[in-house]
Amino acid sequence: MSENTKLKQATDTCESPCFNEVVVERVQPKINDVNGVELLFKALSDATRLKIVYALTLEKELCVCDVAHIIGSTTATASHHLRLLRNMGLAKYRKEGKLVYYSVKDEHVHQLVSIALEHSRED
Repeated sequence: MSENTKLKQATDTCESPCFNEVVVERVQPKINDVNGVELLFKALSDATRLKIVYALTLEKELCVCDVAHIIGSTTATASHHLRLLRNMGLAKYRKEGKLVYYSVKDEHVHQLVSIALEHSRED
């Protein structure tokens, strides 16, 4: 381990172990509220799925063939990712004849992507 790494580790942790009992008692019972939310971020952590969701925020809805062309994939690959997004509760679909159209499930998904994009542009 380099001297610089040791110095960084020494400055980014508490030097004296302690905790604020009031804060811990207030927050700890609520910490499991996030259980299951990691699946949402897992779905969006894949670059292809994130691009698809972003594309769906730019248009009201897109057919599977449009999505495939937008992301530069086969329709089978696009369909696979879209199905996963639908199963994860991020997208919804409707069938019109032989075509299947996808859209974001609700405004929250749109907001998540917009906020993440805005945050990434801040740096």
